[in-house]
Amino acid sequence: MTPLAPHLEAFFRIHLPIERAYSRHTCDTYAHAFQLLLTFAATRYKTSPSALALEQVDALLVVDFLAHIETSRHNSATTRNARLAAIKSFAHFIEYRVPGAVDQVHRILAIPVKRTDQRLVDYLNREEVQALLDAPEPKTRMGTRDRAMLHLCFAAGLRVSELIGLRMDELELHPDPSIRVRGKGRRERILPLWRETAVALRGWVAIREEAPAPEVFVNARGQPLTRSGFEYILDKYVRKAIVTSPSISHKRVSPHVLRHSCAMHTLQATRDVRKVSLWLGHASTKSTEIYLHADPTEKLAALDAGVPPTLKRGHFRAPDRLLAMLRRA
Repeated sequence: MTPLAPHLEAFFRIHLPIERAYSRHTCDTYAHAFQLLLTFAATRYKTSPSALALEQVDALLVVDFLAHIETSRHNSATTRNARLAAIKSFAHFIEYRVPGAVDQVHRILAIPVKRTDQRLVDYLNREEVQALLDAPEPKTRMGTRDRAMLHLCFAAGLRVSELIGLRMDELELHPDPSIRVRGKGRRERILPLWRETAVALRGWVAIREEAPAPEVFVNARGQPLTRSGFEYILDKYVRKAIVTSPSISHKRVSPHVLRHSCAMHTLQATRDVRKVSLWLGHASTKSTEIYLHADPTEKLAALDAGVPPTLKRGHFRAPDRLLAMLRRA
């Protein structure tokens, strides 16, 4: 039996961060997937996770694990596919590291991803966005930070990882306000900022003080803001914004919804999906086409451009009730 632990350690400490140069966020996501998998496997084999053998993590176990997280943890098909992607990445790593496990690896790689529904993206309209951005109280230190953070997240259409990872040396406020964003897939982009966003950022930078962390947005202890920290802050201001914009209560406002809102507003203003793709940092416009499905103005334009077919003239006349009764008799 081949011990599993040394291979996992090499996978997470050498292969992902050094050989493949994966981001910290991707490594953390993969690590969480294996925490769940090893806990499930240890329970099945009645052993500790560190005592598991490579041969025990076979295709049958992986399939049962995927079913487990969908039924017991109520994970979506999208989350299920993300966990499977992490496992397959490790399988590719093992394929060359342990040649004797080729058959086991190929069985795991043959596990199909589950098809998912492509739903319309959720986004906030202009009034709802304004209510959310007005929710922080700029007369306090944390309110000033939160106002700048929400303004920047919406205006630049940033992912959460891009927002909380933004460093002070990537922020340019004079003379032309802009930010340098380190995006997904190690793609960088420079985005100009609205004057209002720049004003909000200047207000926060002026009172940010010296912090040991290089990130722009830090917590009360001067440490970098975390993903869960931003989610907590956003949820707090969503509840406050509902008072002035009740329609927000019918929407599930997550951090990514602000990115969707930026994309939809940009698309409606420019009518050019390529500009939206460049602004969001997508690798191709295929990722941006989801916003075309959610934009009703595009459908209305297509409807107005066409000539509808005519209706055949005529009026429906109900049959005589007495004759109808006799037919049923």
